[in-house]
Amino acid sequence: MASSFPFPHRTPVRSSFSVGLLILIVFAFIPAIAVVVVSFTDLKGLPGLPVHWIGWENYQDYFGKGHRADNLNAFKNTLIFAGLSTLAQIGLALLVALLLNRPLKGRDFYRSVVFMPTVLGVTVTALIWSLMFNTSGGPAHSVLALFNSDSAFFGDPKIALYLVIFVQVWMVMGVSVIIFLAGLQAIPDDLYEVANIDGASPWQRFRYITVPMLAPSITANVLLGIVTAMQSYQLTYVLTGADKKATQVLSLQVYQQSFGAKSGTTLVQSQGYAASISMVQFLLVGTITFLTLWYLRKREAKL
Repeated sequence: MASSFPFPHRTPVRSSFSVGLLILIVFAFIPAIAVVVVSFTDLKGLPGLPVHWIGWENYQDYFGKGHRADNLNAFKNTLIFAGLSTLAQIGLALLVALLLNRPLKGRDFYRSVVFMPTVLGVTVTALIWSLMFNTSGGPAHSVLALFNSDSAFFGDPKIALYLVIFVQVWMVMGVSVIIFLAGLQAIPDDLYEVANIDGASPWQRFRYITVPMLAPSITANVLLGIVTAMQSYQLTYVLTGADKKATQVLSLQVYQQSFGAKSGTTLVQSQGYAASISMVQFLLVGTITFLTLWYLRKREAKL
């Protein structure tokens, strides 16, 4: 029994586990607990200012009438952003994965191209699409000019959020494609051969073989898409700025309150209030993730 163990002794394993657990506690659990504590204080993040315990005041302020309209707007934008980007990401990624799973010439190159936006980074991606949708001669502007039309693109409150969703999907879809490809390659070819012998149509093979066998991959991609989208603010910040109501989301609110939000000509910071918003965001993400996981696991069992 001892010879089958990956290590000759258990001490290295216990030491490695202890170091990993210590790192997790220091860099994950302690900061998380600190955020909860800070949310009950009036911490401003400025040197020399005293910090007071104010209880539920930050939460009362967040849900109060004074900030209700802006917070409901950010809440709505967060749900729209997460919902639409996840649905589009999953649908397009599955379609691309099905195409790239076929025996195509140069398939590895196409896979690299699809995954490339993922490694570019948020800032580079945002700069690329800022140039694409530049209102002073960008490619999108030139196309609209051919039809005697015009648009402010990221400056237009009616379409700005949807353009950010489009860029978000373009940037993160590569990861979903890789996950789907791994799931597709794990499906035994024998299942498709038997289905062909039985006279199953391409749609029937997709519906009754591909989708059920890809259920774990779909679950992973949906959860990853929701969590990533609901915690994303960098792309919105670079593309539209931090003070646009049309693209304001919860994570961007946390950033504004943590590192400075303008109130008139005054720079206002409140880490305590930002921590309370982050706790609201945590509960929202946790609830949606749990319900989504429960539903998808239930669907997996039925498939």
